[in-house]
Amino acid sequence: MAKRELDNTQDILDVRDIIERVEHLRELRQPGPVDLGEDDNDQDQDVLFAELATLESLLSELKGYGGDHDWEGDWYPVTLVRDSYFVEYAQELVEECFEMPKDLPSFIEIDWKATARNIRVDYGSVEFDGVTYWYR
Repeated sequence: MAKRELDNTQDILDVRDIIERVEHLRELRQPGPVDLGEDDNDQDQDVLFAELATLESLLSELKGYGGDHDWEGDWYPVTLVRDSYFVEYAQELVEECFEMPKDLPSFIEIDWKATARNIRVDYGSVEFDGVTYWYR
C-alpha cells in the first residue's frame, strides 16, 4: 500500500505505511536520472521528494513519543486518527473494549462527542499537511 502516495484525507493512517513510503522514496533519492518505478512514473521527482520531506517531518514529530513500532532506533505510535473521524473512532474503541447493550431503549442516548473529548485527553496530536491527527 505505501508504495502509493499517502495524504491527509485518510481517516486512519498507519505509521508503518508512512515508514514504508519513506523508505521507498529514499531509495529513489539519488543523483542523476531515476527510475521511479511503476507506481511513481507519472509523478515529477520534485513532487515525490516534497512528499518525502513532508512524511519525514511527520515522522520526526512522532519520534520518541512511544508506541508500538520501532524504526531506526526510535519508537512510534502505530495509529494516527484524523480529527474529523475521532468521534467515530472513539465509539468503535468503546464498543470494542466494553460490552455495550445492543437493545438500549430509545430514550437513552450516548453522547459520543463528549466521550471522544474525554478519551482524547490521553492522546497527543500532530499536524499532517494542515490536518490534525491524534495518536497514543
